[in-house]
Amino acid sequence: MRKLQTQGVHHITFIGADRQTSIDFWEGVLGMPMIFEQPNLDVPEENHLYFDPGDGRLITVFTHESRRPDPAPPPEAIGSLQHIAFNVSRATYSQAVKRLAERGIPNSGEVDRGFMDSIYFRDPLGLLVELACYKFQPPAGVSEAEVLLEAHLIRQARGDYNITDEHLADAEAHLHADQRGGHTAWVGDAGTADDEVGFHPIVNEPGLGAGKRTPVVGENDDQGVVEFSFLLQPVDDLADEMIVASDFIEVGGHVLPRFRSVDQ
Repeated sequence: MRKLQTQGVHHITFIGADRQTSIDFWEGVLGMPMIFEQPNLDVPEENHLYFDPGDGRLITVFTHESRRPDPAPPPEAIGSLQHIAFNVSRATYSQAVKRLAERGIPNSGEVDRGFMDSIYFRDPLGLLVELACYKFQPPAGVSEAEVLLEAHLIRQARGDYNITDEHLADAEAHLHADQRGGHTAWVGDAGTADDEVGFHPIVNEPGLGAGKRTPVVGENDDQGVVEFSFLLQPVDDLADEMIVASDFIEVGGHVLPRFRSVDQ
């Protein structure tokens, strides 16, 4: 079965109370300009407000003047929205607790989430809102998601519990090296696409002559076994540097290991 590839969030729509409550919060508190409004095309007696959260996407709200705000938190049930997070700059993040307090809005205070810092509070309808600020700056031409994937693979290889500043710093360095033409190749054993597979890393930075990376693609057999051969280079001196990776990519029916720069 073929996928339906998404290209980002188009818009998120909430059911609001009256029109002014939504404008006061989304535009007044969070600084999202209201771009336009029109009737709800499915329920003409409702209004439909459109706000820009800062990246050109849309936050939209259905409103009706007969509805009054209820600050009680909505039930947390399967399929419901737990919270929504918005990206803010480090400068804005540093002012968030103070400015929320000035408005009389209770908040969590600053919370360390490993790869980001967060502050939580509720909107007038009980929705849990997060202001999030990444701890890292991606190298030029690299997305935040790519840094997080790299940090995740480093964390996973080291057996650590969650992503921390250390993993982020190493991920940034590895991605920067990749942009300069360096990489870490892998010498691997046979394994399955569902199991962890052991790999020996061999660093190949420009000018170091560490060898030629020669991956040979292996196909899944009936037992799901994937066989690989990589860099034809002695690795006896790396025997006690075995690390574990389990990230695979399926390409045209083949299962390929992801080549990443991960150190012990």
